[in-house]
Amino acid sequence: MIVRIFRVRINKGLKEDFENDFNQISIPLVKAQKGLVSLSAGKVMDQDKDEYVLITTWENQDALVAFCGEAWERALIPHGMEKYVKECWVHHFEQFHKVG
Repeated sequence: MIVRIFRVRINKGLKEDFENDFNQISIPLVKAQKGLVSLSAGKVMDQDKDEYVLITTWENQDALVAFCGEAWERALIPHGMEKYVKECWVHHFEQFHKVG
């Protein structure tokens, strides 16, 4: 399995709109993908920071390619979410331990 960690720093003053659109656009898009095993989203605990994370687990690389295309190692920003992104990062890890 592959763990995909997407971090995004958004433009100032857009937290409320971003969180609404993230829940309405990004989360449903990812949840609908075949091969998705788990999804968890969070925001930085420091209220002065505008950073969020989406951690997903995928069955395999083929599932990521089906979702993201051949550039699966890059961030995929859904249409309508581009206006929020100041900078973002994506990292992939091979899962070697799972709780439960």
